[in-house]
Amino acid sequence: MSTETTLITETDIYERMVDAVLDHRLPPGTKLVEDRLATAFGVSRTRIRPVLVRLANAQIVTLTPNRGATVAEPTEREAREVFEVRRMIEPTLIACFIACASAADIAVLADCIAQEEAARAAGDLRRAIRLSGDFHLHIANASQHETLGRILRDLVSRTSLVLMTRGLLHASADAPSCACQEHRALLDAIRLRDASEATRLMHEHLAQLETQLQFPQNEAEAPDLVALFGQSGLTV
Repeated sequence: MSTETTLITETDIYERMVDAVLDHRLPPGTKLVEDRLATAFGVSRTRIRPVLVRLANAQIVTLTPNRGATVAEPTEREAREVFEVRRMIEPTLIACFIACASAADIAVLADCIAQEEAARAAGDLRRAIRLSGDFHLHIANASQHETLGRILRDLVSRTSLVLMTRGLLHASADAPSCACQEHRALLDAIRLRDASEATRLMHEHLAQLETQLQFPQNEAEAPDLVALFGQSGLTV
């Protein structure tokens, strides 16, 4: 068996790159050089190309003929569309979640909020935004609505790109973007199994988050791909 098959799969590469976007270690506009990625993951370029295509299909990466791949940079229109679609589907997802959620599922949401509050208190807004996304993803994953859940998983990745591009990372630690108090209000409605109130709060929460977007674009220094994805982080 080859070394690269033993070490890492294309799905592993895809998930690690998505995680890097969600954790804000891979900023929008970063050029994804196939040779550098192949070196970083210890695989051939032919293993990297289908991963980039998959990322492009999820609108996390932009593929341009003769220019290669870059991490997507959502326009204002695209950013607003992301939140428009989230407002369409997440009220349904939270209603489905309330209908089937266990006590353990609700405890996961409470833990997400506690960790997000701690991250904000520490001034770690990158982690806070990731944990905020985890809150929404757990609702989707436990909702038992596979189609909408799959759509939301892609939208959360795109939301992370929007938040990086549109300046929320530079807000103060107590900024109301995807605020913990709004998640706590949602959690209260979930505990009461009040689907009507939860769907109303979810719609308002996403609308409020969109109002916090700042459309002057911020530039970030491109990371070194080998340093970011180097094989020191791989496990056999």
